[in-house]
Amino acid sequence: MTKRIFRSILTVALAALLACLVLITGVLYGYFEERVERELQSQTAYILRGVEDGGLDYLSGLPRDNRITWVAADGTVLYDNWEDAAKMENHIGREEIRAALDSGAGQASRYSSTLGQKTLYYAQRLADGTVLRTASTQYSVWMLVVQILQPLAAVVLAACVLAGLMASRAARLIVEPINALDPSDPGNKITYDELTPLLARIRSQNRQISLQMAQLSRRQEEFSAITDNMEEGFLVLDTRTHVLSHNAAALRLLDAEDITVEQETSAYDLNREAGFRRCVEESLGGRRSEQVLEKDGCCRQIIASPVFQDGHLSGAVLVILDTTEKEQRESLRREFTANVSHELRTPLTSILGTAEILQNGLVRPEDVSHFAGNIHREAGRLIDLVNDIIRLSRLDEGGPVADWTDCDLYEMAGCVLEQVRAAAEGRDITLERRGGPSTVRAVPQILEEILYNLCDNAVKYNRDGGSVTVTVEDRPREARVTVTDTGIGIPPEARQRVFERFYRMDKSHSAGGTGLGLSIVKHGAAYLGASVELKSEVGRGSTFTLSIPKTPRERRA
Repeated sequence: MTKRIFRSILTVALAALLACLVLITGVLYGYFEERVERELQSQTAYILRGVEDGGLDYLSGLPRDNRITWVAADGTVLYDNWEDAAKMENHIGREEIRAALDSGAGQASRYSSTLGQKTLYYAQRLADGTVLRTASTQYSVWMLVVQILQPLAAVVLAACVLAGLMASRAARLIVEPINALDPSDPGNKITYDELTPLLARIRSQNRQISLQMAQLSRRQEEFSAITDNMEEGFLVLDTRTHVLSHNAAALRLLDAEDITVEQETSAYDLNREAGFRRCVEESLGGRRSEQVLEKDGCCRQIIASPVFQDGHLSGAVLVILDTTEKEQRESLRREFTANVSHELRTPLTSILGTAEILQNGLVRPEDVSHFAGNIHREAGRLIDLVNDIIRLSRLDEGGPVADWTDCDLYEMAGCVLEQVRAAAEGRDITLERRGGPSTVRAVPQILEEILYNLCDNAVKYNRDGGSVTVTVEDRPREARVTVTDTGIGIPPEARQRVFERFYRMDKSHSAGGTGLGLSIVKHGAAYLGASVELKSEVGRGSTFTLSIPKTPRERRA
């Protein structure tokens, strides 16, 4: 900017100087021309008086500075102090001579392009009719310029140097306040009024930039908060496999938490498994790729997609999913399907075999009731199994089972004990209820099903003459129901598996159950937001503790 201002000022100064020189030269030239004309008139008047008095003798004694010509009335040259009068042509046709003969005086000027000179003529008629003419030579403007070229060049050079110095100083002084402005905080002190709109726009843009930066920062924080709390991992790569962006879950799922990701970190530094490398290579080759990585019982799915900008590959995005639970559920589903098939086949086979015996008449009349009882018992077992599967499926789906309401655990425990009392009395098992009233908000059908399965198992897997104790405790934040029996107990290696579907610790002690009771307890407790704790000692019995929060969050469909 300083250079442009300097050049502009210098150009203007030089242009003004040149214009002044031209103007001054033109004015002076016109002034001198007018002055020469007046001098010629005065000189002609003086000479005319001398000629009238002294004739040619007077003319011969004059200096030869200016040209003097005496012309007769017919145009014949009588005398010329620069040329031979006898050899000169007739001057009757000259403009100034004709004017003098006609009006008494005349003047003219003629320019010689060869000599670059301009000659001024003035003529005046004498009393005898002759004409006296004087002439003075004047250089043209260009000839004057050429003659004064050297001093003029010196003057112009000095003027250029002076103009340059002044232009440099002026440019520096003009730009200095502008350079002193702080774009981030222009303030209200304005040196030039012309900068007011610019400073106002800068302040407006600063406010807009501040708002945009704050918005970007907030979005970045939101993005970081979302991505850092995602269970899914993601990686953004450039075409050279460098990691441009990532979240913590990606490092965790790739077992690379101890690696510090920097600007030049390659994706291959995070994981070198063949499936991961294949995803990176295929996505950076412009193809979508999916791979599953299995290691140490964990299963991770890699989904890699190429990123195109303006038709050109600019990188890739990798999404890493932890599918361990999904694979486990799939495995459990296959196991559940196999178990259901087995459990359904057993009573159906018994029913089919008994019915076939009855159909073929191989049963004595007195034994018909026995075989019919077997069919009834196995059909009842089949119905119980189907009902348990339906209940368990509903709990798995998480859909609405029934309305939530206030339930008195102490009263409900008493009702459940009455339901299992007949089976307990048949084996001389003592049932006891302890504690006091405790109200919780729950789904009554699910809560009753949980208590029934716990009490039913406590009776089925108890020893003859044993006892079952149900204790209800009311606490500030939760209610607890403890079911304690004196049965066979559960070994440590089976305590986690007893909640699996169709799992039986000992087939000989199955007591005719479906193998789904504790699984329904587990899923029902999860539906209610409760927890189940198991303590057991082999040969001495087991204790199941159900903890229900006083204000659980009701599940919605």
